[in-house]
Amino acid sequence: MGGRSRRGPRSAPMSKRRGYFDVQSPVFRPLWRRIAVVAVTLGWALFELSNGATGWALVFGLAGLWCAWQFFVAWEDPEETEADDG
Repeated sequence: MGGRSRRGPRSAPMSKRRGYFDVQSPVFRPLWRRIAVVAVTLGWALFELSNGATGWALVFGLAGLWCAWQFFVAWEDPEETEADDG
């Protein structure tokens, strides 16, 4: 105990961290993955709406629209961004 932290080494500065909602990740570089995420999310929103769960439909619909915006409008290819940095 003795006041020692169990967190381990310090993490990267805030500007270098990637959050939970970082969709500008190399994982999403293939177009089919981005399309699949948007289709599944919006499809689930329609499913929830058809079952009368308008709250969940709103949550998944907004998430799907946000993903569509991030993947197809604001998308910056991670490999091109890394190549430009250095």
